[in-house]
Amino acid sequence: MKWWSVILSLSVLHLSCGCFAYHLESNGTVAAEQNELDGVHSGQRSGRFFPFYTIGRIANVPCTSPSGLSGTCLIAGECRDNGGLASGSCSSRTNQAVCCVYTQSCGGSTTLNSTYFTNAGFPGPYNGGGTCTFTVTPSSGICQLRMDFRTLTLSQPTGDGSCTTDRLTIVGGSPAVVPICGENTGQHLYINFAGSSPISLRIATNGDVSFNRLWNIELSQISCASAERAPVGCLQYYTDESGEISSLNYGAGENPALNTVGARGSRQLANTNYGICIRPAAARCSITYSLPPNDRYAFTLSGDAIVMDPTLLGTAMLSASGALCQNDFVVIPNPTGLTSDRFCGLGFPGITSSARPFVLYTVTNGNETPDVANRGFRLLYSQNACSAA
Repeated sequence: MKWWSVILSLSVLHLSCGCFAYHLESNGTVAAEQNELDGVHSGQRSGRFFPFYTIGRIANVPCTSPSGLSGTCLIAGECRDNGGLASGSCSSRTNQAVCCVYTQSCGGSTTLNSTYFTNAGFPGPYNGGGTCTFTVTPSSGICQLRMDFRTLTLSQPTGDGSCTTDRLTIVGGSPAVVPICGENTGQHLYINFAGSSPISLRIATNGDVSFNRLWNIELSQISCASAERAPVGCLQYYTDESGEISSLNYGAGENPALNTVGARGSRQLANTNYGICIRPAAARCSITYSLPPNDRYAFTLSGDAIVMDPTLLGTAMLSASGALCQNDFVVIPNPTGLTSDRFCGLGFPGITSSARPFVLYTVTNGNETPDVANRGFRLLYSQNACSAA
């Protein structure tokens, strides 16, 4: 054999071996990828194979779906594996990143940035009984849980303000919250995690009482370093320059239940004591609270709202302050031009305060017998520009 024939034969053999080796490697990769995909589709994770989305992970940051729902940015396979709904993209790094919206019901749990806790059969109502529990465990660097009641419709309290038929109870975290019932759609709460311990929401309903309950509660984890974190002592926290605040279960209609003396009951929940805080806007040095127009029950905290002339309800004439307010009242620190910061009664004079941070405290006791057909309070607030020096 000529020398050049030997060289040519060796070269061909080398190339053939190289191609064969590449072919083996390629087939192995395809097989591994197929197994990973099979694992994704079956929702199984074994020690041998792992989902392809664990490679080159993206930051699991909060995101907003095209429909306005809050979610967590995840690889599509991870979202699917965990029962989430992919709703739009959320990262420029890869087209596999989706805004994953999680909705769970009774017995569920989460560690994610945002999850929706709903009643069984939502968006339809629930008319049964039992206890429905959902648990949130904080991720690393998380300090607070924000609960947005996108929908929360439970039966009304007793005429004395106790949640005995239905109730939402929050277990774990601080501040402590009384059981909540009635109509609280649009309200929100901030609860502090106790380290890494979870917070549980428990909704108990009495199946012997026919009522169309409905709940869809958005649960958002707030970072310790976030500007959206509520200050200490604030169960509620508003960040707009102007807006509306109201007591829990405030509503346009009367409570159909009667109190212990047979009078029309109150919508106010008993034994509440919490702060409603408002973040000061830039160049705003005071805040004014006022009644909304065309709602004469917007400040009915104490007294009998039935015996009064309806045209006088809400006016300053029926307001009370100071030592007259011992049971149900609000506290507005350092009110301009007034000597007392405690207000109650069946009317509201309109109050401005320059005390910062801006906060209103609401207090109710356990005895609603003297109060008839009360609703609580609904107030408008507006921050005022600083005076020129």
